[in-house]
Amino acid sequence: MTGFEDHFSATAPEYSRYRPRYPESLYDFIVEKLPRRELAWDCATGSGQSAVSLARRFARVIATDAAERQIANAVPLDNVEYRVALAEDPGLEDDSVDLVTVSQALHWFDLDRFFAQVRRVARETAWIAAWAYDILEVAPGIDELLSEFYAVTMGPWWPPERRYVVERYETLPFPFRTVPSPPFRMEARWTVDEMLGYLGTWSAVRRCREQTASDPLEALAPELRARWGASTRTFRCGRAA
Repeated sequence: MTGFEDHFSATAPEYSRYRPRYPESLYDFIVEKLPRRELAWDCATGSGQSAVSLARRFARVIATDAAERQIANAVPLDNVEYRVALAEDPGLEDDSVDLVTVSQALHWFDLDRFFAQVRRVARETAWIAAWAYDILEVAPGIDELLSEFYAVTMGPWWPPERRYVVERYETLPFPFRTVPSPPFRMEARWTVDEMLGYLGTWSAVRRCREQTASDPLEALAPELRARWGASTRTFRCGRAA
């Protein structure tokens, strides 16, 4: 697809398995503001993490992603239609959508073109909700190791658009009226293998692997395993946006 830089197809099965899910309270907060819940557009759905939660709250969900391999790994549901489509060219009807959601992806878009599509497809009472999260927090010792891997080891490999996530979307151009929101926290219990699986889905790790023919996780894994131990640990999302 023209203009689409694919950061995640190479790790699509891992993305589906290891990417954390967002709290249901986030979706409750969003939909309580909507007078209609007929159709939601989940843009850049990946493997459908948000589409599954939206399906419980909407009559229909259209979930689009430019990466065919991501869509192939999405969870099938009767009221969710998955489509391979660019965020900037979704193929939706005018004035048809009650909610547009973008989870952990708005920073990758051609924003002017995407926002023009939002204006076209959104009903008068529609909302757009976009969110992202930064590095996960586990425990002292582990957090320092992950922070160094994120900022130092992977620092040169992050695409420039990643800065919007670090800045909590506060500097990302957003042409619509904003509303304050309460804090939301992702939380789950993972093994060290699940954490390594998640790290392997980072766009910076993918770029490093492709351009150096080596895996940066191989150097990280022994120390992370030693600090993590054999049990599961609770991770929390730090600096959610």
